[in-house]
Amino acid sequence: MDFIEVTGIRCYGYTGYLPEEQVLGQWFEVNLTLGVDLKEAGVTDNLDDTSDYRQAIAIVKNHIKTTKVALIEKLTEMIAQDILSLPKVNQVRVRLTKLAPPIPDFGGNITIDITRKTY
Repeated sequence: MDFIEVTGIRCYGYTGYLPEEQVLGQWFEVNLTLGVDLKEAGVTDNLDDTSDYRQAIAIVKNHIKTTKVALIEKLTEMIAQDILSLPKVNQVRVRLTKLAPPIPDFGGNITIDITRKTY
């Protein structure tokens, strides 16, 4: 299988377990790996023969901006399922990072990393 990687999709969203996360919001970053057969597109140079990754970026941005759920695991799964519905995408890896989680005395990030395939 071939892959398209899309990295550094940053958006402000309202997902989080704490009530203030769903009111005040926070920054998220998403990296995608799309499993797509790229052989035909590599020969034809035709966008119709690949997956238009602009659609995947739009899905990520829409979910982050509009979805209000408690867990980033849920948000990540929703993104993965919608991307799998795109033409020619057979597999997707979604790495969603909460860039500044509201955890006392913690300056790191929290990342959910899932891979889903069509069946």
